[in-house]
Amino acid sequence: MSSMESPEREQSAPQPEEPVTSIEDDGAVSEDQWQGMGDMLMAIYDFREQDGHDPSRLFHRSVNKRIVPDYYDIIKEPMALSIIKQRINKREYKQIADFVRDFALIPHNAQTYNRPKSQAYEDALVIKDVIVSELKKLVEKDLLSAEEAELPDLGEIPEADPLPDDDEEDEDEDEDDEEDSDDERRKKKPGPKPGSKRGGHKQEPDTRKKRGRPPRVDTPMETRIKTILKGIRKHKGPGGQLKISHFERLPDKITYPDYYMEIKEPIAIDIIKRKAKRKKYNSVDHFMRDLDLMFNNAKAYNQSESQIYKDAVDLQVEARKLAEQEKKKPDSEYLMEDGRFPLPDGILYRNELWKVGDWVHIQNPNDVSKPIVAQIYRTWQDSEDQKWINACWYYRPEQTVHHFEKHFYPNEVVKTGQYRDHRVEEIVDRCFVMFFTRYSRGRPRDLPPDKEIYVCEARYNEEKHKLNKIKTWASCLPDEVREKDYEMDLFDVPRKIKKVPSPIKHLLKSDAKETDDLPRPTWGADNAPPVVGAVHRRPRDENESPPPEPTPSPPPQPPALPPQAMPVATPRQPMSQPIQNPNLVPAGAMATPQLQAPSPAVPVAQTSPVPVHQAPYQAQMNPQMYQGPNQRRPSNFVPQTPTAAYQASPAAPAYSAAQPSPYGNYPPNRVHPTAAPVYNPNAPRPIEVYHLNDAANSAIPADIRSQFHCDAQGHVLFFAVPPLDLIPHSEQKLGHSLKYLASKEERAKKVAENKRKRAEEQREREEAAKRKRIDEETALVGQIATLTPKAIESMVQQVVSGTDELYKAIYDDQADSVRVADERARGSRIQADRAKSQLIAQIQAQTKDEGFVSLKGSAMYLGDI
Repeated sequence: MSSMESPEREQSAPQPEEPVTSIEDDGAVSEDQWQGMGDMLMAIYDFREQDGHDPSRLFHRSVNKRIVPDYYDIIKEPMALSIIKQRINKREYKQIADFVRDFALIPHNAQTYNRPKSQAYEDALVIKDVIVSELKKLVEKDLLSAEEAELPDLGEIPEADPLPDDDEEDEDEDEDDEEDSDDERRKKKPGPKPGSKRGGHKQEPDTRKKRGRPPRVDTPMETRIKTILKGIRKHKGPGGQLKISHFERLPDKITYPDYYMEIKEPIAIDIIKRKAKRKKYNSVDHFMRDLDLMFNNAKAYNQSESQIYKDAVDLQVEARKLAEQEKKKPDSEYLMEDGRFPLPDGILYRNELWKVGDWVHIQNPNDVSKPIVAQIYRTWQDSEDQKWINACWYYRPEQTVHHFEKHFYPNEVVKTGQYRDHRVEEIVDRCFVMFFTRYSRGRPRDLPPDKEIYVCEARYNEEKHKLNKIKTWASCLPDEVREKDYEMDLFDVPRKIKKVPSPIKHLLKSDAKETDDLPRPTWGADNAPPVVGAVHRRPRDENESPPPEPTPSPPPQPPALPPQAMPVATPRQPMSQPIQNPNLVPAGAMATPQLQAPSPAVPVAQTSPVPVHQAPYQAQMNPQMYQGPNQRRPSNFVPQTPTAAYQASPAAPAYSAAQPSPYGNYPPNRVHPTAAPVYNPNAPRPIEVYHLNDAANSAIPADIRSQFHCDAQGHVLFFAVPPLDLIPHSEQKLGHSLKYLASKEERAKKVAENKRKRAEEQREREEAAKRKRIDEETALVGQIATLTPKAIESMVQQVVSGTDELYKAIYDDQADSVRVADERARGSRIQADRAKSQLIAQIQAQTKDEGFVSLKGSAMYLGDI
């Protein structure tokens, strides 16, 4: 927290409240020790590094669980300076050891949760040194012993997990202004050296692995703003501390709630910088209004003799001076050193405007069929008037190195750290990339239907070849469009999108092992993604989810018989359970109750096959039609006996070789032989025929039964397999029944009639509303016509009454005589004006053809002009 956040802290250290007398307060902590605790706490708050950085800022308050949900899973004893302050004010410490332990928890927790070299980790080390130093001061003041001042052992700091993608954190929190390199306090993460071992293999050359941020292309106005900010950062106070450090961030809301009650528009340097990065300022004066607001807030809240007030005055004067100097300079002085001239409004190319935030396809020299998916971050023009863009690349799955069991969404891409420059002529077309949370719900509204849409779920770390899920999609977008949203045309029902296996899964070597080094992608042209990535079998990280469970394969379908082939009798397969539906029985059981399956060598002339009535062929086109309109084939019926061969009844011609039966063609006096009792679930199902029993069959109306295949007793037949398509397609006339078509047409008429009625009702409602509106307007006009004379009469009466009162107030007793005189004079003037107007009109009429001209109501001869 800066001094602006804690105004007058050097004069107003938090004083402990009145001692709370209770049984628990056994006097273990003296009054001087309480005072020493408060002084130590304020010393931690006030400590600043040489460059003005406040290392305690991150530890003022407890971590927000909604922002960092896993923090409290890792840190079991959270601690913050605000908690220690509250315990001091409420006298909750019963012994000094508890106070020292709470302070020790702050750096220990930060080192446990955060990574080495991170800002929080580095600040924790600084705070730990300050805590040790302040405890030594309390020892020198005899407020505690040397043993009590020792920080307790809270356990070993665990090793950090594997580093995630470098781009995971928000740029707003990690990146300072580039021109502030002299004052930059954050330590850069050391990058891998060429040829060094990391992740089990040598890194690719730097020309292949361009990473980082897009280039700096500032407009003259943006350069002026950055120059002003840089100029006010150089001034130091009496103690060598940077004056601007008071204004880096807003005060803590919990520690200083009165600041936000008094200051209605709080603002600080970090907010101003963020607004400048996101192109919120349209002029230097617009920027200066926020800067003046920040200094005026500090002067309004702090006392005039405080150092913060004085620093605010000095910096405000300096800022205004710098602003005037910068505004006097011509824009030509702000060109980039390489001749770049920014084009913030975009580039007009092929009658389209290409601007920051647009998703584009860029030419891929390695594969023209797979253009580079990218998002524009910068637009500029070079010294030769050539238009350029800088775009962030998104790789396709086949361009990455990943585990061979990795699954991806269809049309998925992953964000990379590649920010590359391209000529605007390299743009192929527009496209769009959606975050996976929106991809299944709809489509961007203004995107033409022929443009490609991709889905993105993860970032790709090219150094470690790891895919990390994106937590915040806004952190992946340019600053200019980070707070903008796009409208969508939502689907009626969100789509269920199933991930598919890696498209390069087949590239896994047959002898690949989990201990192998990570493979390398195959590179092609310099300014292009890899030609193809690679897959490996290395163990997955803990944060990587296992591949989805494979979908079971559908049961095999029996092969379709060729139309002209004569089917061969297939042995019946024994069933594992009897028929479950008592109404459904094998057709052969009714025709020949004592039928036994003879061996192939035994003649079966004595047995009678089931006679079948030949129904029209239209009833054979679908096996479900055999069941009748209101009958369905039971899901649990199982054939128990083989189908007896059947032939046509005398009333119908028998099937012949020229017209083979669609249900199988067997010798006329043979039955289907039984097979050996071996169950094979993959074998084709035999041709079997069933019918209902007498009670169930009689429940079907006779006119319905006549439309289906029936046996000699009139039982509707059910077949286990569909019929063969023996009629050529050119002659086959398939269609619905007349009853269905009639009902369909009737329903269509009803739908059209209902639609027409609804339209008429809507039209009547609109006409009724229109008539009502006209009636209301007519009534309103009548009221106006009636009330207007009354209003005029009332106004005249008020004017007359007011005039009388005015005369009485001015002339008192002589009001009547003066008013009469004024009316006479006014009447005389009116008569004179009328006579004058009449005279002028007569003169104009007489002299119209004699060269006179009328000017502003008076006649004048042209010779006098």
